[in-house]
Amino acid sequence: MVAENPLFRGGHLFWKLKATVVNDIFPEVAFFTLVATAVSIVTERKIHNLAVNNGLLTVLGTVLGLVISFRTSSAYERYQEGRKMWTNISIASRNIAQIIWIQVPSDRTDKEKRPMTTVQSVVEKKSMINLVQGFSVAVKHFLRGENGVYYEDLYPLICLLPRYANVAGPKTEADMLPVWAASEDKEHPLHTAQPPPPSRSNTLGYNTAVSSMIGDSDGKSDKSWFKSVTGRRTASRAGSVDPEKALASIQSHVPLKPASNPPEASITDYFPFLRIFSIFTRCCRRKEKRHNRDAFGRKIKPSFAESNVPLEITIYLNTYLAYLLRNGWLQPAPATGLMNNIASLQDTLSNLDRIGNTPLPFAYQAHLRMSLWLYLLVLPFQVVAGLHYLTIPGTAFASFLLLGFLEIGQEIENPFNYDENDLDLDTFCLAIQRELHEITAHTTPDPTTYIFTAWNQPLAPADKRNAEELTQTGDVYTHADHSDVEPGMAHIRRTLLKNWRDVDRITRQQQ
Repeated sequence: MVAENPLFRGGHLFWKLKATVVNDIFPEVAFFTLVATAVSIVTERKIHNLAVNNGLLTVLGTVLGLVISFRTSSAYERYQEGRKMWTNISIASRNIAQIIWIQVPSDRTDKEKRPMTTVQSVVEKKSMINLVQGFSVAVKHFLRGENGVYYEDLYPLICLLPRYANVAGPKTEADMLPVWAASEDKEHPLHTAQPPPPSRSNTLGYNTAVSSMIGDSDGKSDKSWFKSVTGRRTASRAGSVDPEKALASIQSHVPLKPASNPPEASITDYFPFLRIFSIFTRCCRRKEKRHNRDAFGRKIKPSFAESNVPLEITIYLNTYLAYLLRNGWLQPAPATGLMNNIASLQDTLSNLDRIGNTPLPFAYQAHLRMSLWLYLLVLPFQVVAGLHYLTIPGTAFASFLLLGFLEIGQEIENPFNYDENDLDLDTFCLAIQRELHEITAHTTPDPTTYIFTAWNQPLAPADKRNAEELTQTGDVYTHADHSDVEPGMAHIRRTLLKNWRDVDRITRQQQ
C-alpha cells in the first residue's frame, strides 16, 4: 500500500510510475492519441473532412462519467471495507489475548485435582495467543490465494497443532486432520515428519548467536549464519523488515515458502508498449512466470481457493474455551467475551471472503470498457472541427482521465494482493504480532503494589499529596500546607469537587 506520495520519495522513476495507473493505461492512451493525430492531419490538410456532428458528445460523456464514477466508488467502498475488516481482526485479537492472559488464572487445579504449575499455565496461555497471531497470518495467505500452512511466518505459530485424529494410533493419510491434509504433498509425506529433539545447549547457543547478531557493536549482522541455521531467507533490501526473525525456529520436513512472495516484475511493467511483443515470446517464457502473467504481460490476480486454516484455528480457540469452562477456570462474563470475539474473527473471515470472491459482473465491466473505447474512438471526429490540432492533446487528456479512473476501480476492487496500491497485509500482521507480545509482556501485578505508592497523586491538582500520604493517619493531616484538611471521605469528596472547579477554570482559560 502506497501510504505517501511516491513522487517525492527516493527510487527510480519507473518504480514511481508503477505506483500509479500510468503504466496500465499507457498503450490505450497512445492508441487513441494516434487516432486523434490521424483525424486531425487528414481534416486540417483538406484531404478529407472527417468532422461529424457533436450532438451526442455531451449526453454520452455525462452518462459515461456517471457510470465510471459509480464503478470507482463501488471499488473504493470494497477497499475501505477490507481495511475495516482488518481492523476488526486486530481488535478481536487484542481482546482474546487479554482475556486469556489476564482472566485465565495461572495457579489452578482441574476437576480431577491435578495441579498445574504457574510455568505450565503461562506456556499454555502463550501458546494459545500464538494461535491468535497465526489466525491473522493465515487470513493473509488465504486472501492472496496462497494455500497450505508451510510458510515461514505461519508454520512456527501452528506447528504445535495435532496432525492426526488418533494421537497414539496409526499415522496414515486416512487419519490426517483437515488443516494438514490440505497442505500435504507426495514429495514430502507428513508421516515422515519428526518433532525437533530437545537440546538445551543448542537453544542457548542459538539465542546467544542471535543476540550477538542483533546487538553487534558494528551495526552489522551475520545474515548468512542466520540463513544457514534457520533455513529462512534474509531481507533483500538494507533496512527492510524481516518478520521471520521474530518467530520461532522450527525444523520443517517441507521447505517453507517465504512470508511474502510477490510476482517478479518484468520489463513490461516498466515499458508497457512492449506488451505487444509478449504474445510472440509467450512460448519462450519460464513456466512460473507464465503462471503470474497473461499473454500480454499483465499481472494475473490470484483467485481464492478454499482454505480451512483460519477456520481450523478458530475451532481450536473454541476448543480451548470449552476446556476452560469444563474445569471452571473462566468466569461467565469473560467467557462470553471470549466466545464473542472468536465469533467476530469467523464473521470477519467470511466478510473478507465475500469481498475477494465477489467482483463486479464481467458483463458490466466488459460493456463499460467497450462503451468507453467507442466513445474515445469517435471523440476526435466530433471535436476536430472546433479544436483543430488541439484535438490531439485534448483526446490524449480525455482518454488519460477516463481510462485512469476505470483502471483505478479495477485495481482496488480486490485490495488483498501485491500491487502497490493494495492493502499492506504484512504490516497489519506485524502490528498484531507486536500488540500480542505487548499484552503477554504484562505481568498482571496486584493493583495495591502500584496504587498506594509515592508515585501516585490521585487527587491532583487540588491536593498534591501522594497516595501513600493520603492513606496514612496522624500528623500528615496537620501539615502546614493542609491545616484545614479534614481526614476521611468527606475531605476526598470536597477535593474532587475542587478539582472539577480548578480544571474547568484552567482549561477554559487556555482555549
